[in-house]
Amino acid sequence: MKDQYCSKIILFGEYSMIFDATALLVPFRRFSARWVQAADNMDEQQSFSARELLRFCAFLQENGAFAETIDTDAFAEGLRAGWVLASDVPPGYGLGSSGTVAAAVYDRYGKAHLQDPVQLKELFGRMESFFHGSSSGIDPLLCWLGRPFRISADRVELLDDDILNRGIRICLIDTKKERKTKPLVEYFKKQLEDPAFAAGFRDDYLPWVSACINTFVQGDHDAFFTALRHLSAGQLRFFRPMIPDHTAALFRGGNDFNFGVKILGAGGGGYMLGFTDDCRKAAELLKDYDVLWLEPEQINCGGGKHAD
Repeated sequence: MKDQYCSKIILFGEYSMIFDATALLVPFRRFSARWVQAADNMDEQQSFSARELLRFCAFLQENGAFAETIDTDAFAEGLRAGWVLASDVPPGYGLGSSGTVAAAVYDRYGKAHLQDPVQLKELFGRMESFFHGSSSGIDPLLCWLGRPFRISADRVELLDDDILNRGIRICLIDTKKERKTKPLVEYFKKQLEDPAFAAGFRDDYLPWVSACINTFVQGDHDAFFTALRHLSAGQLRFFRPMIPDHTAALFRGGNDFNFGVKILGAGGGGYMLGFTDDCRKAAELLKDYDVLWLEPEQINCGGGKHAD
C-alpha cells in the first residue's frame, strides 16, 4: 500500500476529454492524503473525512457494480476502527481532492488491482461519480499512478518525471474563490447541445489544446507560447463563466514576454495555471496574487504504481 496519495494538476485538456481528446497531467506532491487511525478526539479535517468516507462507503455498498473490485465490508470495518484520510489537498481548487480519496480507497480495499490504465480510468470514473455526478476517472488515475501522463480515449502514455525540467516554468495562481465542479461541468455540457458551440469548440479550440501539449512535452518554447496565447483566447470564448472577473485581464495577454494563463480543473475559482520562461517578469505581473511556483521535484510522488 502506498504511503501517500498526491494531488494532481491537469496542465491541459480538462474539458477536452468530453470529446475524448488528449490531456496532459502531472502529479503534485506538495499536497497529499494518507491513511491514519484517528483517536476519539478527531480534528475538524479528520471528522469531515470520516463523514465523507461513511457516505462514500454506503455509495459503493449500494452499487452492486463494485462488488467484484472493492471489499466494501473491509472498508466499513476500517471506518469503524477509526481509519480516516488525513489530507491537506484544498477542496474546490482543482487539485484532485476527491481523486485522492478514490485512489486511497481502491489501494487499501481493492480486491484485485487492475493493471490496464484504461480499465483503471473507467473504474475510477464510476467511483468518483459519487463526488461529481460524473467523472472521467483521470484524477484518481493520476493519484494512483503518481506519474506524469498524456491520455486520450483509449491510451495512457506515461511520461518521464523530468517533464518540468525543460525551461517552461509553471505557477499556481490563487483566485481566492472556491468552486464546485458539478455545476460547471453541467453548464458546459448544456452549451455543447448548441451545434455551433460544439463545432467551434471541436474545430477552433481543441487543436490548440493538442498544440500546447505536444510543444510543452517537446520543450519547444516559441511554439508553446504561441499555442498558449491562442488557447487563452479560446478559454475566454468558450469558458468565460469559468474565469473569475478579476482574473480575465490575464487571459487577454498583450505582455512583452512569454506568459500565459489557463483555468485549472473545472475553473470557476480555485487555482489557475500560469506559464512563463521569465519568472522575474511573471512575478512582477502577478504581484497582486498569491502565487505558488511548481518545482520539478514536486511532480514525482515516489513509490507510485507504474504501468508499463
